[in-house]
Amino acid sequence: MKKLLRTCALLALAGSLLASCASVIGPRQIELPLSKLQAGMDRRFPISNRALEIFDIQLHRPQLSLVPGSGRVGVSLEAAVASPFTRQSWRGSLAMSGRPYIDAARNAVLMAEPRVDRFAIDGIDAAQQRNLAAAANVLMNKVVADVAVYNFRPEDLRYAGVQFVPTRIQTTASSLIVTVEPAK
Repeated sequence: MKKLLRTCALLALAGSLLASCASVIGPRQIELPLSKLQAGMDRRFPISNRALEIFDIQLHRPQLSLVPGSGRVGVSLEAAVASPFTRQSWRGSLAMSGRPYIDAARNAVLMAEPRVDRFAIDGIDAAQQRNLAAAANVLMNKVVADVAVYNFRPEDLRYAGVQFVPTRIQTTASSLIVTVEPAK
């Protein structure tokens, strides 16, 4: 009987220690280097879309950059633009940026506040350039809403048997630093 009581007491103590370990484990940081982010973006492109019902735009070859002072993530893309009405097509480039944020429902890093920083299409006049820039802004809002910069895998958010949730994100010159905290 004493042995049974001692075993029960030890099991209760071990359970108590395990439960307290979960509360002792505090926030941790996950570093997402630019190379890892770039690999994820490469898998999501090319993207094709019709903008303003008058331009077919294909975006490909994304190149990510991190702007630590501004806290923004930059993306440079090659663009192919065609008009189904005129059967003309143009090539050029697009650079945009956004503020990274965590979408807890999707367990992903997305970009808010998208901004087209540069839009250049070869061989078109200024008026057409402005029309295409307006179409690019519309398209960027859609692309930014749909394309994750990074998706967390379930094992990224689990450590020592404790489930974590992303709470904060910081931009450095070479990576995003995501702070995760134990789920409550």
